Amino acid sequence: MKNVKKVVLAYSGGLDTSVILKWIKKTYACEVITMTADLGQEEELDGLEAKALKTGASKAYIDDLREEFARDFVFPMLRAGAVYEGRYLLGTSIARPLIAKRMVEIALKEGAQAVAHGATGKGNDQVRFELATMALAPELKTIAPWREWDFKGRADLVAFAKKNGIPVPVTKEKPYSCDRNLMHLSFEGGELEDPWNEPGPHSYQLCCPPEKAPGEAQYIEIKFEKGNAVALNGKRMSPAKIIRELNQLGGKHGVGRLDMVENRFVGMKSRGVYETPGCTIIHGAHRDLEGITLDREVMHLRDSLIGRYAEMVYYGFWFAPEREALQALVDKSQERVNGMVRVKLYKGQAVPVGRKSPNSLYNANLATFEKDSVYDQSDATGFIRLQGLRLRGYKKI
Repeated sequence: MKNVKKVVLAYSGGLDTSVILKWIKKTYACEVITMTADLGQEEELDGLEAKALKTGASKAYIDDLREEFARDFVFPMLRAGAVYEGRYLLGTSIARPLIAKRMVEIALKEGAQAVAHGATGKGNDQVRFELATMALAPELKTIAPWREWDFKGRADLVAFAKKNGIPVPVTKEKPYSCDRNLMHLSFEGGELEDPWNEPGPHSYQLCCPPEKAPGEAQYIEIKFEKGNAVALNGKRMSPAKIIRELNQLGGKHGVGRLDMVENRFVGMKSRGVYETPGCTIIHGAHRDLEGITLDREVMHLRDSLIGRYAEMVYYGFWFAPEREALQALVDKSQERVNGMVRVKLYKGQAVPVGRKSPNSLYNANLATFEKDSVYDQSDATGFIRLQGLRLRGYKKI
């Protein structure tokens, strides 16, 4: 690291990256440029440029990447139906490759020799940031302070921040490590470190507690084209806009709340609380529409790969050739996923209650329980006999 004269830091303005900014300048005696990706953090971005410059940054980028995030990262993942360990919609995971991409772009533009991040040595984000950097610009070095300095935990960081005049947004009432973007809001730390504890009231920000949600259901209609949500209640919207609108609707009805213990890539288990109202609705509606538009074998093939796709995102292999190859298969499968889904929002649930498509494979004449002239039920006898042939032979042995 002796030749590092300029570093681009992925900067959120929180405790970790604020301390890191000052620490890098002191430790490496180099210029630090901050890069903040606006992925939908809302008020968290207020005053961030001034704070970065005051803390010692020579330049502070704050780039609006919300539409790129929704269009090129969230939507492809939603088309794949990706869910990690059957529950987590990957809101934090999918943001990291875009942050890394923009960080690399700025580093190359500014002539920096290294990039830096605030991910800890225990977490997944260090892997995601660094694998993305290696894929996009392997010549860049990476500074990961949590793997270098002597600080042992957040208490040490708070002390350093106070000593160096850096304001920190951590209090006893809100002790969480949070990550917010257009897709979700996550909470870790505090009372959540004991998996037996119920999350405290301050962990409800995007989602209304279901018991306090409206007592009357609300119905919405989402239109899809090639697997992408394109319109809400008849109004066409951009990817970022439709997620924002659904965040408000879903949050109002307590939809999209998740409390789970997951397996981190580095090997440990961790407990997190996630609020993902809008994309929970999109995910459920999209899956429902596939029920009438996807061929059975195409659906089952894609479903067999959902876990692999989710792991690629969670582990940090977004820019890897295997994810890109799998995306091509996914996108081919989505060519017929066009149509409308009607969803009922009520007390924490988003339930598809109606669906229609110009590409529907559903045939009421075949599926009916009433009399029909299409299906000869006696044909099933031979079908079942052939299916059971090997079982009957196995029993005789």
